[in-house]
Amino acid sequence: MKLAAASLAGLALFFWPFAGGGVPAVAPAIALSVGTVLALALLELGTRELDARLLALLAAIAALDAALRTVLVSGIGGFSPIFFLVLCAGFVFGPSYGFLAGATALLVSALVSGGVGPWLPYQVFATGWVGVAAGLAGQASGRLWVLALVGVVTGFGFGALMDVWDWSYFRGSPGLGWTPGLPLPEAALHFGRFYLLTSLAYDAFRAGGNALMVLLLGPPVVATMQRMRARFHLEVLADARLPA
Repeated sequence: MKLAAASLAGLALFFWPFAGGGVPAVAPAIALSVGTVLALALLELGTRELDARLLALLAAIAALDAALRTVLVSGIGGFSPIFFLVLCAGFVFGPSYGFLAGATALLVSALVSGGVGPWLPYQVFATGWVGVAAGLAGQASGRLWVLALVGVVTGFGFGALMDVWDWSYFRGSPGLGWTPGLPLPEAALHFGRFYLLTSLAYDAFRAGGNALMVLLLGPPVVATMQRMRARFHLEVLADARLPA
């Protein structure tokens, strides 16, 4: 329920251009994304789904991704290594933690690399949903090839979501670009053309890179995170059995 409410806030942001309205103001959109991440983290802390150890891991993931983004902003085409740890964290610790890992990593890396701008709220939610998809895959199947497949799907999905921002801020030619007041069917048609012509090939490098990193580097990283999860769980059970 908490994650669904957080995702609804993000969906409203992405649906705005298709609803016939103008582009959301930058400051409220950033406030919405930051507030959503903080609210979800506080709710997870309140229900003890998130403790100090998982918070420390969340900070480590954000710091590593910020370093990767600063040193290597992107690779070939749309490939970026920052999604790898988000995929692994969501796969092992679940959808809510995956959302927090992705959203926090983007917020921290944006501050470190100077990447704060009107695109940031879209990046926060889109990367958070990468972690959610990985978390759902982890609950359904513990196999790494499934996570690699999720990396492919989210590689294209992230690009399509970010194209909503590109499409709405950079107006294109008739039949392709966005203008306020477009009816929903026409807006969807324009967006589909825009994505196919400008981003599909670019996003293929991200999708392939995600899968390759999961298959090559995923086994030791996922195994380490699984050991951490098991140890945390055992420690919680041990604490619960101590006499008052």
